[in-house]
Amino acid sequence: MAFSVISSFLPLAQSAPAGGGLAQFLPIILLFAGMWFLIIAPQRKRQKQHDKMITELKTGDEIMTSGGIFGTITNVKDDRFVVRIADNTKVELSKNSIGSRVTQSED
Repeated sequence: MAFSVISSFLPLAQSAPAGGGLAQFLPIILLFAGMWFLIIAPQRKRQKQHDKMITELKTGDEIMTSGGIFGTITNVKDDRFVVRIADNTKVELSKNSIGSRVTQSED
């Protein structure tokens, strides 16, 4: 019984069209290309802008940390900033924890 069921599917398997290898992978390739242009490339651009902003920070610049704390840079070290967040309150922050530079609008 099992042999007759298997043998009935054998001609179907043999008559399957032989597609090209590239044609089968084309949708996957297009999917990855779309992901690159929609997700990865913009993220890399934002990361480069953030890295440039970090290297341009200097003493006296007002910043906001990635945690939402505002402060003023009082000292720049190799891998961190010393930031004044209140009167008589200074903290050392990793350069990676800086979220953005705060720009003050002129009235």
